[in-house]
Amino acid sequence: MRFSKRLFFLLLGLLLGAVCPPGARASADAGSAESLTLETPARDQLLDTAEASLPDDPGQQQAQSGSGTPATPPSAQPGTDGSALGRQTKRILFVVPNFRAVSADQHLPPQTVKEKFKTALLDSLDYSDFIFVAGQAGVAMANNSYPEFRQGAAGYGRYYWHTLADAINENTFVEFIMPTVLHQDTRYYTLGKGGVVKRLGYAFSRVAITRTDSGKRAFNASEFLGAGAFSGVANLYYPSQERTFTKTYQRWITNLAIDSCTFAFKEIWPDINNSIFHQKD
Repeated sequence: MRFSKRLFFLLLGLLLGAVCPPGARASADAGSAESLTLETPARDQLLDTAEASLPDDPGQQQAQSGSGTPATPPSAQPGTDGSALGRQTKRILFVVPNFRAVSADQHLPPQTVKEKFKTALLDSLDYSDFIFVAGQAGVAMANNSYPEFRQGAAGYGRYYWHTLADAINENTFVEFIMPTVLHQDTRYYTLGKGGVVKRLGYAFSRVAITRTDSGKRAFNASEFLGAGAFSGVANLYYPSQERTFTKTYQRWITNLAIDSCTFAFKEIWPDINNSIFHQKD
């Protein structure tokens, strides 16, 4: 799959929009967010529609690895091209964190509680996060997303710490607390094969389908409940005018939409990297 530079910059814009915490964008997008609806099919229907050949199918994992122990990553296997197989890098464009992405056909041991805490911490307090938060706070203030914060240096400070709190809050619930309680894996397993429609469909579906710590496929309750918990806790530090049911619902839906777009970009990032940037790690 080849990507032109023009298409890349369009996709990059999608990624930059996805890293914006939902709390900071809820008011700015209030008009459009109210029209969003979320269809959440029953758990059985979601699991039945998932293809057995997807990389988070435990049967395929065992067949490919040949044993219960993790197989050698594609990048370490002789005669294979890691990029062609969907090899992920730790960062996108050397800056954007990509710590939870797993390269296609790479088999890893179960994710420990320590690893869940570490990835949530890295995604929340990485040096790049403070840069993104600064930009997001500036955009929110320019749009007067929260009139209660007012303008000026003091107003920007309020926008900044609320945006940073949103990022930490969301990552803590979605990547650490809920996955630990529910024993679910927070990593994104790259498909890396097939047509664009199939791969993007797979990526978007990861919001609803994930792996358990035992390797089984399950409804992604960590994502849905974690996003809901984040939205509710955000009411504790936002002004009273922003604590309505509508505002809370908007934050929840927006967070799910952002995460689904992030998964889609992670899926196609190896192709973009292989075609344009040739980033090694």
